[in-house]
Amino acid sequence: MTTYPIEMSVQPEVKGFFDSETNTISYVVKDPASTACAVIDSVMDIDYAAGRIAYAHADQIIADIEARGLKLEWLIETHVHADHLSGAPYIQQRLGGQIGIGAKIRLVQETFGKVFNEGTEFQRDGSQFDRLFEDGDCYRIGAMTAFVIHTPGHTPACMTHVIGDAAFVGDTLFMPDGGSARADFPGGDAGELYDSIQKLLSLPDQMRLFMCHDYGPNGREIRWETTVADERAENIHVGGGRSREEFIKFRTARDQQLAMPKLIIPALQVNMNGGELPPEDEDGRRYLKVPLDML
Repeated sequence: MTTYPIEMSVQPEVKGFFDSETNTISYVVKDPASTACAVIDSVMDIDYAAGRIAYAHADQIIADIEARGLKLEWLIETHVHADHLSGAPYIQQRLGGQIGIGAKIRLVQETFGKVFNEGTEFQRDGSQFDRLFEDGDCYRIGAMTAFVIHTPGHTPACMTHVIGDAAFVGDTLFMPDGGSARADFPGGDAGELYDSIQKLLSLPDQMRLFMCHDYGPNGREIRWETTVADERAENIHVGGGRSREEFIKFRTARDQQLAMPKLIIPALQVNMNGGELPPEDEDGRRYLKVPLDML
């Protein structure tokens, strides 16, 4: 079993940015001992019906970093998102930093490269990203040591990033009253998702957990921070000692009732390519593809 370098005494400053169009929370994570910071799961805006791209959400993050005089060292993607487009390259162009994602991105690229009929010019080796993380890898944000835990199930490339007493779980978990993410995308697996959640629930009770999404179940206000102890006791899908078999049965049945995310087609094409938009044609136009009967 992997031993992780947990440092609960290190308490990074975490600021969340909620995108109401996709119910995504992006984070600026600052080292308390320096001006170094990381951005986790940024968003690029898209008006899908009109085919227009904008950067209002990313500009909020850039403005916050500049206003506080911070130095951006990392742009982290917890996984290849199917419900929003990454703003990482746009932010990197303005502020620098390295873009990182889990090494299993290669499996995602191989799978969806076929779905979107990408040619041989589309690299399926993860080279669109600056760093590919394996389970247990460490990296630095100023004086802080961050480490990654491979948490597949929602997608093969999902990684949880633990920075001091804060863990950024992507779509592996939702708030206790939200439960867990779906596991029916290509490469997803409900049993793997359960096992990944158990990894997170084995972290220290007071570890802060930060969600990538929140949908305000039953009309409550949007929230994105909880703890391991609260998830273990109260999560409606896995809390209270729910068994692996029970979870798989529930998750499989639940996923069969869910529609595809409304932005899955543009999101996957862009995000598996490191957040980069398709190249321009000879007339300076860009196009996204719509695969028929493939998802």
